[in-house]
Amino acid sequence: MKIVHFDKVALEPVNAEGAEGTKIRWLIGQKDGAPNFALRLFEVEPQGHTPYHVHDWEHEVYVLSGTGVLQTENGELTFKANDAIYVDPGMPHAFKNTGTDLMKFLCIIPHEQPVLKKTLNPFADETANNC
Repeated sequence: MKIVHFDKVALEPVNAEGAEGTKIRWLIGQKDGAPNFALRLFEVEPQGHTPYHVHDWEHEVYVLSGTGVLQTENGELTFKANDAIYVDPGMPHAFKNTGTDLMKFLCIIPHEQPVLKKTLNPFADETANNC
């Protein structure tokens, strides 16, 4: 069992190719004894974004604050605070902050990841290991 206040968890930059103005806190993960899922808190600066990438696992996301768009191959889907988002496995995507305030969202992913996620940038260095 673990109870931790979010500000007691390190806020780390997302260093994946294509990310801009994005930081992450790994709130709960395998190191905490969670056998199946990781809970992460993302903070995205205005006009910042995660890399546009794809992987074989789903995301469940809950938007805590801010406004943004989920960029997909079918266009952009807008979201705001208190929206819940499901991202299908295999769906290319990125989260972009379109507002003027810090955007925060919780994101849950499974530990069992069948393949490494890959940026859709063919020149990326395959270090997209934290989105």
